[in-house]
Order: sequence, then C-alpha cells, then structure tokens
Amino acid sequence: MIQKFNKKNFHSICDKLASADNDFATIIKAHHYPPMWTRPNTFETLVHIILEQQVSLASAKAALNKLKEKLGKVTPKNLLLLTDEELKACYFSRQKTIYTKGLAAALCEGKLDLNSLETLSDEKVRDKLIELKGIGNWTIDVYLMFVLQRADIFPIGDLAAVNALRRIKKLPRETPKDKIIALAEAWRPYRTVATMLLWHLYLSDAKR
Repeated sequence: MIQKFNKKNFHSICDKLASADNDFATIIKAHHYPPMWTRPNTFETLVHIILEQQVSLASAKAALNKLKEKLGKVTPKNLLLLTDEELKACYFSRQKTIYTKGLAAALCEGKLDLNSLETLSDEKVRDKLIELKGIGNWTIDVYLMFVLQRADIFPIGDLAAVNALRRIKKLPRETPKDKIIALAEAWRPYRTVATMLLWHLYLSDAKR
C-alpha cells in the first residue's frame, strides 16, 4: 500500500511523531508545525530539483527563474530548443545541461511519463528515474517527498536533514550513515514528515 501525507493528516502525523520522539515535540513547541512542502508533478519541477543538486536553494531558484524568463513556459520541447550556451547563460552547469536535456528527451520520446509514476510504488518510481543520467537517489527522494507526497522517505544524502538530526540527537559529526539510517527507522511509516520537521528546525535556525 502506498503511504501518503496530505493537508488533512499532516499535522496529526507531526503530533504522532512528537508523541513518539520528544525532540520533535521540542521542534514544534519552538517553531510550530513545519510547512507542508509540495510541488506539482511537472517537468519544470524535476528541472528545479536537478538544479538544487549540491548548490544553495537560492542559486537553484535563480537558475530556474532565468530559464523561465528565457522560455516563458518550461516544457521538454522548449528546453530542447536551447543551445548549451543559452542554458549556460541561465546559470546551468555543463552537467546540469546534460541532465535536463536528457530528461527532456526521455519525456519527448515517451520513455518516461510523469503522470504514470503517481500510481507506482516508491521502489518502482526509483527504478524508473534512476535510469536517467544525473538523477540519483537524492533527486528521487525529493521527488517522492515533495511531488508524490510519499510519507515514508528519509533522504540520507540531504545534508540539511542529517545535520539537523545530528544536532537534536547530539551526535558527533563522524557518526556513520548506517547509524543515522537506523535512527530514522524509528519514525516509520512517517519518515518524510519527520524529515520536514528536521528541515523546519534547520531553516528556522538559519533565519536566526
């Protein structure tokens, strides 16, 4: 069965996590509930997530906005009309130009259908997307969490989430990944919402 979260159950899931783990209760008490981050299931969204790989959210947003200025509507066909130099002028690196053009081609050629992913299991979505160059587990995790609203994803490759977890659990920086993954197991079947609480803490601290 596909586990999802939505506007109706988001706060109750936060409350369940807070009841099971006092650190989450502390986050909610200090910063209130996190936003329920979601994005539409579109090509533009996946391009945005690719742009967010290993850079700041602000840098990725600047590149996306520049692309939108150039194209008007960000579609696979429109993106494929751009030269590499034109994408470079939109702050795309050489690698991200390759990745986004590969994604656009897969959609134009019918090798990938984003709407069909909505009914697949988390594992099958991962199997489909991992075949595309430049789309790895972190990108797929964010897509599953933000776009498909799958409730039980923990993005071990996300530094903000991992650093927030280290902080609330008072873990040393050298804590191995397998221990962090084991800690997150306690939050099943709501690891996505737990991650959103961690992001909420991270971003609230950053603002201060």
